[in-house]
This record gives sequence, structure tokens and C-alpha cells, in this order.
Amino acid sequence: MSTLIVKSHSHDPYFNLALEDYLLQQMAGAQKEALQAILYLWQNENTVVIGRNQNAWAECKTELLEAEGGRLARRTTGGGAVFHDLGNLNFSLLMPQADFDIGRNFQMIVDTVRRANIPAERSGRNDILADGLKFSGNAFRIDHGVGLHHGTLLVSSAFERVGRYLTVAPAKLQARGVSSVRSRITNLNAFRPELDVAYWMNQLEEVFLETLVHSKDSTRQTSEIIHATSHDYRQDPLLLHLEEKFASWDWRFGETLRFDAELDEHLGWGHVRLGFKVEHGHVSAVRFFSDALDSDWIAHMEHSLLNLPFRSAILTQAIAANRDMPGGFGISRTQMAQDLAELVASQGW
Repeated sequence: MSTLIVKSHSHDPYFNLALEDYLLQQMAGAQKEALQAILYLWQNENTVVIGRNQNAWAECKTELLEAEGGRLARRTTGGGAVFHDLGNLNFSLLMPQADFDIGRNFQMIVDTVRRANIPAERSGRNDILADGLKFSGNAFRIDHGVGLHHGTLLVSSAFERVGRYLTVAPAKLQARGVSSVRSRITNLNAFRPELDVAYWMNQLEEVFLETLVHSKDSTRQTSEIIHATSHDYRQDPLLLHLEEKFASWDWRFGETLRFDAELDEHLGWGHVRLGFKVEHGHVSAVRFFSDALDSDWIAHMEHSLLNLPFRSAILTQAIAANRDMPGGFGISRTQMAQDLAELVASQGW
């Protein structure tokens, strides 16, 4: 069994996201028995990255971003929009689902930061804070028996650009008790200004290996630790195909629809915007936008509501029928289905 550490030399978001997906597919496929864990470290330059189920135009000032040389990208996990620059370090942890422990993964990040005498602590379902301010946001995904946990480390990011490019719904800020995105985030260099991104890369690698490979409590039998860079995969046809996908208009923006009925609400597990196109009394198209972490359930709900009669009672029944769908992160799918069903029922369609 091997442990793989990959560092990207590219700052292109489409390539970097493609390489992450490529590594997941490698672990899920031919190398499933050979790879026991992957740490992937990467950075994007001047990029807004939105969650899998978010509306690009609602989350980002896309014209301004692109006019100033930035790029919009969409990741494969749920959660909200984030701004990436070279003052931010992204990490991805991949391992077989049977060995995928989100709590342990979080602890690795917390331990890495605490070693620099910074008071790090996990907060809620997907944040890590220092002195009450967020420096790391995280998201998760299970696909083909492989767990992916990725997140950010804000080291010296230009926060003025966060507010310049991101559009955050007032209801979301109100729910979090803050006046702006900027007011709740911090850089690690606010605590240790002498520590740069290269330092944090090395520390993440060290803690990753100590936790998963060298620990006395580890049951892993690692025969080899492999170091690789993005250059080692550059010409792989699968990676090139994935890069085209992540750069495509269809993946980043999706189909633009004029909805006949919409609802927009902040629920306990995320912001929800549900749009329906109705033809001859039936749902002909549906888009479910959300920053919820459970991106698979959100995507499944879109398909579940398609072609149904456009009546609140029928839509509510279809939503409730998905309450026992296995899987998910954090908030139970039973709770999500109940909240969404109540919201749709209240519309009186």
C-alpha cells in the first residue's frame, strides 16, 4: 500500500480541480488496492470557487471578476462561495470510504495550526477558527467508495477582494450574526506573520504522515510514500478531459432558465433557492441552488421533482419520500427533507 503526496505547480483553477477529481478516480479505479491515502496541495490565483449546487450569478459579480482577470470555477462539493488567491492554500485529503474519518481529518488541520502556537479550534460542521475568526472552510464528498475532504488555509489572502467579488444574501449574514463576510475571517499571518504558504505546506505534509502513516496507533502497513507534482500527470488524456469539463460554460454556469415559480429561504442547514419551470401543469425543469454541504442530496432532489404535477401537496410528498436516503454530512437528510417539505407546503401552489 502506498501513500501519495501531490503538489500542484499550476495556479489554474480548472486544472487544479481537474487534478483533484483525477486523483479521486485513480483511487476509486485501478489503484484502489494500491493507494491508502492522498494529500493534495494546491493554490488558485484570483479565483472565485462556488459550491456544486450554487447559482453563479447570485454568488459572484462575474463580469467584474472576469474584467479584472479573475476566473469563476465550480467544485464538486457543496458549501458556499470562496475567493482564492496565492495567499490561500488548498488541501485535499482522499482515502477509501471505509477509512474516511472527517473528525480525524479536522484534527489534523487543527493540530497543524496549533503547532505554531495559534489557538485553532473546529467550529460547527465545516469551519476552523482562531480567536473566533474563520481561517479554514471545509467541504466533503463520497464518490465510488472514496472520501474527499478538502478545505482552505487563509495565510495572507487579500480580504478586500472577497467583498469585491462575492455577493452574499443578507439573510445568510443575518443568520450568522455578522455584517459582512470580511468581518468573520482572518489570516494565519495575523498571528504568525513570518510563516508563509511554503511553511504551511510542509507542516500539513508532516502532520498528515504522522497521523496516517507513522503514528504508533496506526494500523496501516505502508510500504511506500510517493511524492509527485502536477507535472507527472499533465498529459494524461483523462486529466485533459476533466480540465475541459471544469473550464466549460456548462459546468461553471449551467443552463439559464426563466422560472415560473421560485422560493428563496435560509434554513438551518443552508440557503435554499428553488426554481420551477411549469408547462401544462407539470414541472418541466427545476433548479435547486444551495450552499448546503450535502451536495448529493440537493442534486438528487432536482431529479425527484421533475415531471411531477405542480402542486404543493404533491411536491411535498416527493420531498418527504427522500428523507431516508442514506448518506450525508452533518445535518440528517431526514431533517433536511422535513424543513424543505414544510417550506414548499407553505407556498400554497
